[in-house]
Amino acid sequence: MSPNFYPMKLYQSAIVSTDNQPDLSFNMDADPNKNYSIWLHFAEIDPRITTEGKHVFDILINGDTAFKNVDIIQIAGAPYASVVLNKTVTVTGRTLTITMHPVNGSHAIINAIEIFEIIALESKTAAEEVRALQTLKNSLGLPLRLGWNGDPCVPQQHPWSGADCQFIGGSWVIDGLGLDNQGLRGVLPSVISKLHHLQTINLSGNSIHGSIPTSLGSIASLQILDLSYNLLNGSIPESLGQLTSLRILNLNGNFLSGKVPSTLGGRPLHGASFNFTGNAGLCGIPGLPTCGPHLSTRAKLGIGFGGLIAFLLMIVFLTCWWKRRKNILRAQKIAAAREAPYAKARTQYTRDVQLTRPYRVQDKSPTHSPPPLLP
Repeated sequence: MSPNFYPMKLYQSAIVSTDNQPDLSFNMDADPNKNYSIWLHFAEIDPRITTEGKHVFDILINGDTAFKNVDIIQIAGAPYASVVLNKTVTVTGRTLTITMHPVNGSHAIINAIEIFEIIALESKTAAEEVRALQTLKNSLGLPLRLGWNGDPCVPQQHPWSGADCQFIGGSWVIDGLGLDNQGLRGVLPSVISKLHHLQTINLSGNSIHGSIPTSLGSIASLQILDLSYNLLNGSIPESLGQLTSLRILNLNGNFLSGKVPSTLGGRPLHGASFNFTGNAGLCGIPGLPTCGPHLSTRAKLGIGFGGLIAFLLMIVFLTCWWKRRKNILRAQKIAAAREAPYAKARTQYTRDVQLTRPYRVQDKSPTHSPPPLLP
């Protein structure tokens, strides 16, 4: 199977031997006692060569004939068509030499050479750590130039760029991440804690935003954590205080706020190197502003919940008061409506009685007293 896909540009230029230098020879450094897979690329692109027999040559690898009487047009069946030859060889010395030797006065031609070292199958990287790295790759938007394809640690000679590997318990694990100044722009995912064996994390000098994952506090082996000069915000997780092996903590040059956890504040006094500067909102340790009254997250939640309950009770009270008031007004209107005919009738009756009562004319004639009694 071909090692990769071959671009068209590969066959648009070639090296052709001359009468003065008929052989085409290439020397490359190699490791002794290693197996190499050699891929030779050809295409007859000389417009003067349109028939067979013009470019015929043998191919020698370290002096041994690997291919004899190679005729590109004959093999390809037409000019301007590509041909790829492959050969696996064992190199005992430190040099790998490939020679194209013309036959019967012909010339040699070569477009490209690929050489791959064949490496014996090794134990793979732990599957959980590979998944965590893939998530990290997607979340941080790693540039394509870093690769990060295949197995992170196998082969040992070619680990993923920025990933340090260690063989533990029958498989490879990641014990270091060095991705500083790589133009990363995403957020730091909590799944990074799945890399249980990390001892160093250096993501400084990027544009990582969002908060610091609380899960970082579960990487017990972590000794160096450098997240400086990013765009991180929020507070420093209390969980970082659980990292008893932490010797270097650089969080400077971000947008962090709140109180530095007390479990971290005293560490520099015991030989650790912590840097919190350049975060305008941080407080609570020497060199930073003094913190005002500080409420725990639980207390803040309690206050918020209490305020919500009080607001709801007020709404209920006002609703009940309004309904009661409406009921009272409605009752008063009903009572008034019922009492009005009775009051009108009673008033009419009183007036009629007053009109029918006899009217006594007061006698205004002089009053005659009886004659006094004589003795």
